[in-house]
Amino acid sequence: METLKNKILVEGTIIGSEILKVDSFLNHQIDINLFNEIGKEFKERFARHETTKILTVEASGIGIACIVAQYFGNIPVVFAKKHEAANLDSDTYEADVFSFTKNKNYKIRASKKYINSEDKILIIDDFLANGNAALGLVEIVRQALAEVVGVGIVIEKAFQDGRSRIEKEGIKVESLAIIKSIKDNKVVFK
Repeated sequence: METLKNKILVEGTIIGSEILKVDSFLNHQIDINLFNEIGKEFKERFARHETTKILTVEASGIGIACIVAQYFGNIPVVFAKKHEAANLDSDTYEADVFSFTKNKNYKIRASKKYINSEDKILIIDDFLANGNAALGLVEIVRQALAEVVGVGIVIEKAFQDGRSRIEKEGIKVESLAIIKSIKDNKVVFK
């Protein structure tokens, strides 16, 4: 997706050799026109797969997932919560996830009310590094005895092992921008 790649090159900020900061358009401030293009692209890439719901993790995935859902006929979006809250149902699916950017473990939860064995779920997230968040979401879907139709990622860091870990589970991964490396303060696309 050339528009996304250009946005990364122009507005992305590199931190070290592994972190790309894209908060000006993807996960802090949101470029709605870009999100619409992302939604169309995911619909095209997963068009052959019946999808009843989209699942993501709070907070960065929510905006993307909502736009993507519009292109799938306004299907529901469910997001796994990272924090316990008084207003979260006590009957939840749960998975442990290690955050690459925060360097800590946390538990993600989704209410059993919103995912069931009839669902065909597309997982959407902003980044794929080591695959921990996506695999946590896969675990939640499997606890519900639902089907994962695929994982859609906006930006993948191919120099980390997330894709291979997800594909080992027999799950299709589609990434819109794949970064081969970050070196000399530059992003190199695959």
